[in-house]
Amino acid sequence: MYWLTLLHPKIKKMKLYPIETGNFKLDGGAMFGVVPKTIWNRTNPADENNLIDIAARCLLIEDGNRLILIDTGMGNKQSEKFFGYYSLWGTHSMDKSLAKYGFHRDDVTDVFMTHLHFDHCGGSVQWNKDKTGYEPAFKNAKFWSNDKHWEWATKPNVREKASFLSENILPMQESGQLHFITRPEGDYLTQSELGFGIFFADGHTEKQMLPHIQYQDKTIVFCADLLATAGHIPIPYVMGYDTRPLLTMDEKTKFMTAAAENNYYLFLEHDAHNEIITVEKTEKGVRLKDRFSAEELLM
Repeated sequence: MYWLTLLHPKIKKMKLYPIETGNFKLDGGAMFGVVPKTIWNRTNPADENNLIDIAARCLLIEDGNRLILIDTGMGNKQSEKFFGYYSLWGTHSMDKSLAKYGFHRDDVTDVFMTHLHFDHCGGSVQWNKDKTGYEPAFKNAKFWSNDKHWEWATKPNVREKASFLSENILPMQESGQLHFITRPEGDYLTQSELGFGIFFADGHTEKQMLPHIQYQDKTIVFCADLLATAGHIPIPYVMGYDTRPLLTMDEKTKFMTAAAENNYYLFLEHDAHNEIITVEKTEKGVRLKDRFSAEELLM
């Protein structure tokens, strides 16, 4: 294919970059629902307050003239009291992670939000200069959600109301930068407006979106909250935060089976200690196969 390179010398190969936006902690019991601590503590050890380490690991896709950011972490505009509930730790930040690879937030052309819980989209919106209101944190970007999830988030149910914060969400629409992904009739969109496939899942929240990215000879799946950590691989290990846990188990069964059969590389947003994993079928069901660092696998 040498002649193609001569005809199109400026064509860039897709590149993927892990964007660490900051670590925090959550209650281990809430993260594992009905699973006993004696079991989940083996893979996700808790501290003296029963809290486990959680990451907010986003993914940056450099593809031609597009720079696509998947999720944006918590951001930093809420109060000290708010962040005090989540025991922030580490030194990661959005801007430092972007700068590590030679980028600035103003370079981002598209922000794709798997869903609109505060730990996934809080970084999409920031204070304006004089702190009198809010503005998009990526001024040159389109923000992507889907119509069903947007309605779900802007008219929240009682259970999820504390996770859908209006200051994280509405400024994207008010700025005119909000766009909706076209939803398929089923649960999988082969090619979205951003070029990758999307699996739609309803167990955690309505119409959560999991990007499936064809990268070199691999399928990289951004797992969001369908698979929070490597410790959540067994099908019944469902977070207490999920609105429809039985549906989550059905979706996990379908997804994890596909991941094992097709050797998906699973990019874990919330696992502070495992960045990318693969899984395999065993007598006990789908289980962990290999672990990779994002830089080792992607760069």
